[in-house]
Amino acid sequence: MESIWLEYGWTLLILIGLEGLLSADNALVLAVIAKHLPDDQKKKAINYGIILAFVFRFGALFAISFIANVWQVQAIGAAYLLYLGLKHIIKARFGKENEINQEDIEEESAGKGYWPTVGKIALADLAFAIDSILAAVALALGLPDSPLGDFGGMDGGQFIVVVLGGIAGLILIKFAATWFVQLLDKRPALETTAYAIVAWVGVKLAVITLAHKDIHVLDHDFPHSTGWTLTFYGVLVAIALIGWFAPDKSSKDGNK
Repeated sequence: MESIWLEYGWTLLILIGLEGLLSADNALVLAVIAKHLPDDQKKKAINYGIILAFVFRFGALFAISFIANVWQVQAIGAAYLLYLGLKHIIKARFGKENEINQEDIEEESAGKGYWPTVGKIALADLAFAIDSILAAVALALGLPDSPLGDFGGMDGGQFIVVVLGGIAGLILIKFAATWFVQLLDKRPALETTAYAIVAWVGVKLAVITLAHKDIHVLDHDFPHSTGWTLTFYGVLVAIALIGWFAPDKSSKDGNK
């Protein structure tokens, strides 16, 4: 039983770290959306927007708990996470870096009132939540069943991991995003690393889909096997270490 809770705790730590890295860009977008407001309204708008997003996100979490084990939903989620991760990696490697076009966002937001801006912030955060919720569900579905019973279509322990990951994402956007932005400035490769992890989580969800009882391409117990679990976390840690120790291209160019 202790080993189950250790795996749950380890998965939650990974999810919180991933949420932190992804929240840096999210927080920057929210700040740009609210930039045209007076200073005394900016923080309020972002706070109200995050509160609304909190309500929307929990609605999405409760809905997905009932359909998380539908293999078609798992397959779409796996394809989306793979697309999202690989798209960013390919852009970072072969094209222009994935930069936020602040001028376009500012131009679109300018002239809008306080409450429309709050609504825009809430909708933007809900859009960000799709990525994090799918990643959280993919990580949670690979966990062994807990003794907490079922919630909707998910194990209760797995659902708690997804909920805590969603809460962590909002808290990090609100309070810790500035630190993550500074971290990404010092170690820019970590942004690509985060999306590489997203893609690898997409592989995990694809494995869960292929092992679904209605598909049965892989053995039903394979996603929970020791071999696959060690492989998944081993590759994940390797990706994280490569991203952490990757050289900074800009400093490299400056030394030439």
